[in-house]
Amino acid sequence: MAASSEAGVLERPAIKEKKPKSASAPKRKAREGSRKRRPADPNAQGRRNQALGARGEEAAARFLQRNGYTILERNWTCFAGEADIIAVNDEALVFVEVKTRRNADKGLPSEADTRAKREKYERIALAYIQDHFFGEAVVRFDVVAIIVLSDDRAFIRHHLGAYSVG
Repeated sequence: MAASSEAGVLERPAIKEKKPKSASAPKRKAREGSRKRRPADPNAQGRRNQALGARGEEAAARFLQRNGYTILERNWTCFAGEADIIAVNDEALVFVEVKTRRNADKGLPSEADTRAKREKYERIALAYIQDHFFGEAVVRFDVVAIIVLSDDRAFIRHHLGAYSVG
């Protein structure tokens, strides 16, 4: 079948027919336990981590709301980065970093915080306050650490005032 265009006629290349195998050709034995494997998806791990992080942030938001927090923002971004959750509790504006892990094999989630991450969160808080508040604001930085135990269970630890400005 040919397709035509103004530039000319394009033809499909002829399809080669497969030759039938002869009955006398030796058959190869399949190795035990061997099977064809698809090439590994290089992005699969990243998607699993993103999904785990999203589930953790959802669980953290529900946990905070049950404990009297009002969620103002989720995944708020600015030039300095992203705040997982911004909430209000009593008189404090709370910036919450959510750390979620499948298990504690590589350490507890809260151990992943570094000085650089704390400084980054302080810059995020400053940007948020400059954009949204015109008076004084009491700011607190919390970490919600989550270890997933099963599909519907998790261990949640809320670190109040996990780090402070200065």
